[in-house]
Amino acid sequence: MTDHLVSLDEIRDAAARIRPFARVTPLFEVADTHGDPAPPRPLRLKCENLQRGGAFKIRGAANMLLQLTDEQRARGVVTFSSGNHGIALSLAGRLLGVPAVVVMPTTAPPVKVESARQLGAEIIFEGTTTLQRKLRMEAEAAARGLTIVPPFDHAWIAAGQGTIGLEILEQAPDASAVYVPCSGGGLLAGVATAIKSLAPAVRVIGVEPAGAPRMTQSLRAGHPVTLDRVSGIADGLLAVRPGDITFRHVQAFVDEIVTVDDEQIVDAVRWIFEHASVVAEPSGAASVAAVLSRTPATWSRDGATTSRLAGGPVVAVISGGNVEAGAFGRYITSARRA
Repeated sequence: MTDHLVSLDEIRDAAARIRPFARVTPLFEVADTHGDPAPPRPLRLKCENLQRGGAFKIRGAANMLLQLTDEQRARGVVTFSSGNHGIALSLAGRLLGVPAVVVMPTTAPPVKVESARQLGAEIIFEGTTTLQRKLRMEAEAAARGLTIVPPFDHAWIAAGQGTIGLEILEQAPDASAVYVPCSGGGLLAGVATAIKSLAPAVRVIGVEPAGAPRMTQSLRAGHPVTLDRVSGIADGLLAVRPGDITFRHVQAFVDEIVTVDDEQIVDAVRWIFEHASVVAEPSGAASVAAVLSRTPATWSRDGATTSRLAGGPVVAVISGGNVEAGAFGRYITSARRA
């Protein structure tokens, strides 16, 4: 499953496979701006924060578990995660009767840790970086005979996440651009593959934190790059390296990468709540931050940018809504940046 690009048929098969386990999430237009500066074009939100488990990750996790053998499912599975993939694997495991082990960072938000634990997962804490967690995951898999379910770097995971792209084109056939949060690249790879396979004129823009620009640097270098360190409030977007498989899909199908800073993300969390009554975690709000801030691309395939292109509505994927109540309160009451 690693020597080819995911096909449209594989994404369609994933959509049929996961139908009993994942919701078709709503997509709606944000109309009332309360006097604030409006987005440059009509903005529609794809609300994966309303997905089972509070984020898009159940799509890929369920798609992979459903394709394992009975023996693999009986032995159990293991992953590493900053939170949302761990929750999703725990949920999919509970629904399918598969024991799940999740390696999380010592800095994982308690709301994500407890969600995974309450769903029955065994939680192991290891370090603060994706590489530290990945090594511990591999050690647990080898010692205990567990099957690894990667958070992003697997064709079955990317195909599952790509089902969001199918839904976007069904719900917003007039969309001109789609903004997608990016960490290791599973969500961006899957969505871009689906959209470009069906509607190549729609521009796909990946959005990553300014403190973790691994996809920007990798695309400039022409190969996956590992960052020395990452930082930022978007805990779900802090992978130090894109996946090998996901990187190839981004190379093939994504038009632009944009970076946003923490202040822009906080502004977006507040803006989404005020104008759409939607609770987005910082990672999930990054896409809207890019739309509102109109920042130029840090990497562009053809030199063109969405800010210079005319066209129809833009879609922003709200990838998750698992956020601590106290932190969310601070985000939505903080002073707006001038």
